[in-house]
Amino acid sequence: MVTRNNKKIINNLKTARGQIDAIIRMIEEDRYCVDISKQILAVQSLLKKANMAILKSHVKECVKHAIEIGEGDEKIEEVFEILDKYAR
Repeated sequence: MVTRNNKKIINNLKTARGQIDAIIRMIEEDRYCVDISKQILAVQSLLKKANMAILKSHVKECVKHAIEIGEGDEKIEEVFEILDKYAR
C-alpha cells in the first residue's frame, strides 16, 4: 500500500506517459535516433524512480508489519525477487 508519496509517484508516472507519447510522435516524424534514445532513457529514469518509491514504501510498511507478526520471510523474498530483476 503506497500512501505517503502517492502524489509524487503519480506525477512521475504521468510525466513518463506524456514523454512516451512524445517519443511515439518523434518516431512517427522520423526524428533523429539519438534524440529519441535520450527521451527513452529519461522515461526509464522516471519509471525507475517511481518503482523505487513504491518499493521503499512497501519495505517500510508491509515488510515491517509482516516481520512484526512473524511472517516476514515471504515479503522479504518478494523484495529480493524485484531487486534481482533490477540487477539484470
